[in-house]
Amino acid sequence: MDRSSGEMFAGPRRLGEMRPDRELPGGQDSAGSGSLSPGGLVSGREPSGLRHRGSSYNRTLVLSPSPLGRPANRFASESSITEFVLVGFSNLPDLRTTLFALFFLTYMVTLSGNVTIITIIHVDRTLHTPMYRFLAVLSLSETCYTLVTIPNMLAHLLLESQAISIAGCRAQMFFFLGLGCSHCFLLTLMGYDRYVAICHPLRYSVIMRPTICLSLGAVVFCSGFSVALIETSMIFSSPFCHSNRVEHFFCDIAPVLKLSCAESASKGLAIFFLSILVVLVSFLLILLSYTFIVAAIVRIPSAAGRHKAFSTCAAHLTVVIVHFGCASIIYLRPDSGANPDQDRLIAVFYTVVTPLLNPVVYTLRNKEVRVALRRTLARGCGSQTF
Repeated sequence: MDRSSGEMFAGPRRLGEMRPDRELPGGQDSAGSGSLSPGGLVSGREPSGLRHRGSSYNRTLVLSPSPLGRPANRFASESSITEFVLVGFSNLPDLRTTLFALFFLTYMVTLSGNVTIITIIHVDRTLHTPMYRFLAVLSLSETCYTLVTIPNMLAHLLLESQAISIAGCRAQMFFFLGLGCSHCFLLTLMGYDRYVAICHPLRYSVIMRPTICLSLGAVVFCSGFSVALIETSMIFSSPFCHSNRVEHFFCDIAPVLKLSCAESASKGLAIFFLSILVVLVSFLLILLSYTFIVAAIVRIPSAAGRHKAFSTCAAHLTVVIVHFGCASIIYLRPDSGANPDQDRLIAVFYTVVTPLLNPVVYTLRNKEVRVALRRTLARGCGSQTF
């Protein structure tokens, strides 16, 4: 047999070897008639439209466009990521035990302090005022805020696995952003409460009556979680294909947005302006409240009266400066996420250290809370002695 006739039989034999034994994507098996399947692949047999040219056989593979105008194989690559790997502190293997002990101790102190504040305000009737009820809600919000990130971070420091599912990452980001935004709005509400108490003391009990306080609290948390829902939906609306490594110890906006298959510049800009709206508007409203508060305090004739009025605002003002300062540094930068190491350091401060300041500041700098704490402890010791 000559060379040309040998090539005639080589082609079909190679096609037979290439013929798959399984069903093709369109439901057409390898013994089909050669028609195109919905997935865009021709079946194993020779298509009727193809002809022998000379002594050889040319086989053409046709890809039909997918319903969205993209090749079907691109969807496979985009949906291949099913979980993320939180890098966290994996670049510091020698310090993992030390960091675990430090963060665990800080977390326990934070949790104990916030639970103590909530308990004192609930038990002591002299603290059943709007100011301290908002403080109890703030402590509860801080407790939930730390529960979202710190236990997971401690587990990753202690265990080998640092993986988190996409659904778990979405849930963590939603609650983290929802509680963070609610925290901003709640601090704004507490600033308004101080404004009414100092500038309109005679009308305070009418303006800040329980039904109004409950309604304002509901608006605060509904607004915070609505913003979180918008931002989380924008980030997770497209699949992830660049990588599965999140350069953070929890699912924050910037490091997760980097992994999106879609163009992230427009989403990043929209989230940036939404963050400005939340942080700056809240801070400006607090600033406006304190402008009226300072104007009212300077008109008080006695120095003791001025000191007493300002002392009720000192703790709140301290928490506001720390909280909004950290939020501005991490979220109000156009290049947020450009320096992962720096972002992680700042994130440690506002997820671990800042929640610790709330019980410390409100316990040490608020005389009424200290007195109520001593009274509650004395009552407890007296009942045990009896």
